[in-house]
Amino acid sequence: MTARLAHIRRHPIKSVGGEGLDRVTLAAARRLPGDREWAVLTQAGERNAQASQTGGEPDRWLPKSCFVRGVQSPQVQAISGGWADGRLVLRQPTQADLVIDPETEGDRLVDWLRPLWPADAPAPTRLVRGAGIWTDQKWPWISILSLASLADLEARTGQPLGIHRWRGNLWVDGWAPWAERDLIGHVIRIGSVELRVTDQIGRCDATTANTDSGERDIDMLATLERLYGHTDFGIFAEVVTGGEIALGDAVAA
Repeated sequence: MTARLAHIRRHPIKSVGGEGLDRVTLAAARRLPGDREWAVLTQAGERNAQASQTGGEPDRWLPKSCFVRGVQSPQVQAISGGWADGRLVLRQPTQADLVIDPETEGDRLVDWLRPLWPADAPAPTRLVRGAGIWTDQKWPWISILSLASLADLEARTGQPLGIHRWRGNLWVDGWAPWAERDLIGHVIRIGSVELRVTDQIGRCDATTANTDSGERDIDMLATLERLYGHTDFGIFAEVVTGGEIALGDAVAA
């Protein structure tokens, strides 16, 4: 079976929603365009942000601990949505839909998030735009995940897990289960685009949450460790040769 690109996913706001794309143009040594462009700071992250900002916006990368994340609130994991007609449309099963312009209406997003946020956690404060990228790593890596590995994990756990809790960028259909773990250091090709695989993706407790209900339904880290002897799922890669990729493109490893 020829491996194919099955999903392209982008998350305009870090940890808050996500959307599917039919195609996207990648550039060498750059992130997936528009992915994690925005993030919601918390009270705990403001000190770091204030020390590294120009004109009110942080001017350098900040660690994930500064931001609203699903690991602190499983209800955040159940937020879906992305761009529509120049505005962000966000949905969550316990909330009315939110439609905002992130340039001018970040305060509305913060208010919308507050009922989803634990009372004992540092509260959301403001929406900020990234100086370059708000992914968990400083480097402009793209995440690549395997549908076959997901199917194997679902079969072994006896429950559907879906693609959204993993918040990956690219999903490949047609690899052998867990074959991606052997690709570190290799260059793979998606259509005409070349990417160098850089690392495994170590997972956190955000993946314990069901993205339909916002409730924790599995101890994912313990499950991965028990079944496979590690807590990784997916790989990171850096774009070497840019170009357009589209759903259905062949993936050569």
